[in-house]
Formats: sequence, structure tokens, C-alpha cells
Amino acid sequence: MSKYDVYGLGNALVDMEFEINDQFLQDNKIDKGVMTLVDENQQHELISQLDAFGGNKASGGSAANTLIAVSSMGGSSYYSCKVADDELGQFYLDDLKSAGVDCNMNGRHKGGITGKCLVMVTPDAERTMHTFLGVSSELSPYEVSEEAIKNSGICYLEGYLTTSDTGKAANIAAREIAQKNNIKTALTFSDPFVVDHFHDGFTETIGDGIDLLFCNEVEALSYTKKDSIDDAIATIKTFAKNFAITLGSNGAVVFDGNTMIDIAAHSVKAVDTNGAGDLFAGAFMYGLARGMSYEEAGNLASKASSIIVSQFGPRLNLEQYQSLSA
Repeated sequence: MSKYDVYGLGNALVDMEFEINDQFLQDNKIDKGVMTLVDENQQHELISQLDAFGGNKASGGSAANTLIAVSSMGGSSYYSCKVADDELGQFYLDDLKSAGVDCNMNGRHKGGITGKCLVMVTPDAERTMHTFLGVSSELSPYEVSEEAIKNSGICYLEGYLTTSDTGKAANIAAREIAQKNNIKTALTFSDPFVVDHFHDGFTETIGDGIDLLFCNEVEALSYTKKDSIDDAIATIKTFAKNFAITLGSNGAVVFDGNTMIDIAAHSVKAVDTNGAGDLFAGAFMYGLARGMSYEEAGNLASKASSIIVSQFGPRLNLEQYQSLSA
């Protein structure tokens, strides 16, 4: 039996989430609904304006949110990341530890500045992100733990890492280690902006194929350059043995290697979509690790996502995670 259900690597970002209005985005010429990479000065200027909206803070980054879900539901996970020797870096590591996620850092910091992601949520529940990667942009194969991968059930790769040459190299190194040791590989496309602008990087990351892909409908169409989801699925089958594509209010579609399975959505009032895809992936992989079928894991993931979009913030509380796995 593997020590870890899921090994993952990704950008270590302190999420700072704010409830704003559409006018704020328009006034600041911010593209709505996508992740935009910014430098430290741009982010600092935006933070000064967002202070008036209050906000919440938590350890984040897409893969981190996924692994926190796995551990909080009762599974086990390991995260390779990079933070700086600063207040937010220590906050990040402490938050991971409290969530039960093992980490390559072990309290040892690097120089530089810890990355931050400003998550702006509008009344329609759409999330818009401005990200300064900080020292996380230097994540490299050096941070990849071969030992942890070899002792995991799934090696999970974060798509956001394709925005950095060293991050992309880390993803590729992790995939190659996993494949060499017969560990299943999983990849999340992460964000439509990233898929659109770093298409070739994803192709390099995928290499000769992966075991499991997570994406939403927009990302699937963007990467495959198809006009219909059916055509996109046909292309995805050529490089992913299995996949789960979320379809918003229409639920999701899952492929278990043989059969396409429709996963029903749960009807809720959406408040904040931030973290929904991350939790879907975490609950899905947790389900697989517990021996669930793809349909059962998909239904669990759909239920989890419906809970998180109905509240503010990218994570559930511990009681909510545990109720899902009960």
C-alpha cells in the first residue's frame, strides 16, 4: 500500500480573496474570469485598492488546494513546492502542516518573496485572479521528490507550472519518474488563459501520454482546438487514458477507459467558483484511492464542488471535508 494517495507539485501561493463588483474590474482594466500573471509592483498597487473590500487569506495554489482536500477527507498527500523566507512563507508551511499535507520544504525556506494570488470574486460567482509567482516561479526538478512519487498512488501535475520553464521541467521530471516506477500520472489544465497561451508547454508536459486528465469544457476545447466537446473528447482520448471534464451547471463527463459516464450536477446557488475544479480533482482522486468506481468518484467530486461554490473561499472547513468521506 502506498504511503501517499496523491503526490503533487505546483505553485505555492498565498490566496488573498476579495468580494468585489464588476465595476472594479472595469475601472482597473482587468480581464474577467481568467488568471493573469503580474509583477510585484502591479500586484502591490492592486492590493492597496482591494484593502477596502476586506478579504480572506489561506495557503493555496491549484494543486495545494487539491492535496489539502485529499488529506482533509481522510487520505494522504505530499506536496513539492517553493516558498520564501518571509512571513507569508511561514504562514504557508504552517497552513499545509495543519491540513495534514507533507511537504518537501520541512520548514526550510529559500530566499526571495513568497508568491501571492489575488482572487477577485464578482456577484455572479466568477473568479478573476492576478498572480505574482514570486519564488514559486523558480520551482524546478530540484524540488521534485523521487522518493515521495515512488511511494504514491497518483502523481498529480499542476498546469499552471507550464508558465515557467523550470516549473514545466519539474512537471516533466515528475511525470517521467512516475512512469518509470509504474505510478499513475494525472494532470490538470488549471485555467483557460494558461491553456491558450502555453499550449506547446502542455504538449511537452503530456509527452507520450498521461493516465488521468482534469479540465473544464473551455480548456478542453482550447487545448484540442475543436469547436465541439465531442470532437475535443475524441482528441483527448489519444493522449489521456482516463479523464474528467467539468461542464459547470451541466455536471461533468468522465471516461474510465472504456465507458463515457455522465455525472449529474447538484443544483445550488453559486456564490464563488474559486477552488471548485481543485476540489473536484481532490475528491475524485480520494474516491479512486478508496476503491470507488469512476462513476462513484465522479459523483463524490460533483457533490463536493456543489458545496464549495455555494460559499465564499477556495476550501471547505474540516467538518465539511469529513462529511463527504463519511
